Amino acid sequence: MAVKIRLQRHGKKNFAFFHIVVADSRAPRDGRFIEKIGTYNPNTDPATIILKADRALAWLNVGAQPTLVARRILSYEGVLLRKHLQIGVAKGAITQEQADKKFDEWKAQRDAKINAKKEGLAKAAADSAKAAAEAEAKVNQERAEALAKKKAEAEEAARAAAEAAAAEKAAQEAAAAAEAEAAATPAENPEA
Repeated sequence: MAVKIRLQRHGKKNFAFFHIVVADSRAPRDGRFIEKIGTYNPNTDPATIILKADRALAWLNVGAQPTLVARRILSYEGVLLRKHLQIGVAKGAITQEQADKKFDEWKAQRDAKINAKKEGLAKAAADSAKAAAEAEAKVNQERAEALAKKKAEAEEAARAAAEAAAAEKAAQEAAAAAEAEAAATPAENPEA
């Protein structure tokens, strides 16, 4: 029986996540499996991988063949490196302590790279949020200036209208006073 380490699709449309399983190669993709050894969620950034590395290594040692994507995941998690180092220990090329030291150094480098990516993403998100806040503040300031200008123009127009109304009222009062004065003076009689 040919045994494969492969992905089994779960989740909804356009939002898939995967189980990493050991299965008979003749079984359907989402069908029967022998053992579930982890999960892979590509929807997060960086992708979330939970893997039982010791079980994956055990299956690789007994001849399970990973698919292309499963091989990349195992490589990313260091399972293939650990298998390579264990072969070196079995052949006597290196000791177990040297193999463990090499693996720990590689894992520290990988973890540092992942943390740097996470920090870069967090910094980029903070920068974009800050830029958006600054742009919003600028738009709000422009709106406030436009409203203040419009309010000043409205006040100026109201003041001008009030002045025109006062001038018209004064003109009307002056005309009324002139009429009253003209009516108060006796009219000259041409016949007398």
